[in-house]
Amino acid sequence: MACFRPRALALHALFWGLVSLRVFGASLLSDEKTAATRASDAPCWQLEDFVVTVECSQCSTKPWAACEQTGYVETVNCSKSNREEYKSCRSALMEEVLFWRMEGVVLGLMVLLALVVVGRQRSLDRLASEKVRRQIESI
Repeated sequence: MACFRPRALALHALFWGLVSLRVFGASLLSDEKTAATRASDAPCWQLEDFVVTVECSQCSTKPWAACEQTGYVETVNCSKSNREEYKSCRSALMEEVLFWRMEGVVLGLMVLLALVVVGRQRSLDRLASEKVRRQIESI
């Protein structure tokens, strides 16, 4: 079997090792980030309950730090400290655009791969016909 060759096994081990390193490394980094965020001056909406005062809307010309992540921001009022802060949010319109873009990419890949399969099948059929024709001619 091809999958038990040493080179294939080494490639599989390397691939899964890199995947594991990526997953576990990301989880370790996220733990360090959350600990650092708690220790520093975290926004009030991360530490206490809040109420959304202005719904998610596209950022205006003001350069808010919350706008950098998604381009959309909502205003929240924290209940304990009674502070008003800005929180990055995801817009339904943005999500819909991303969804349809992903659907388009998947559809394009499906068409491309279907054409590759049809071409390969025709090529294999042609080779089989040639082989049968040569066998018949040799008789």
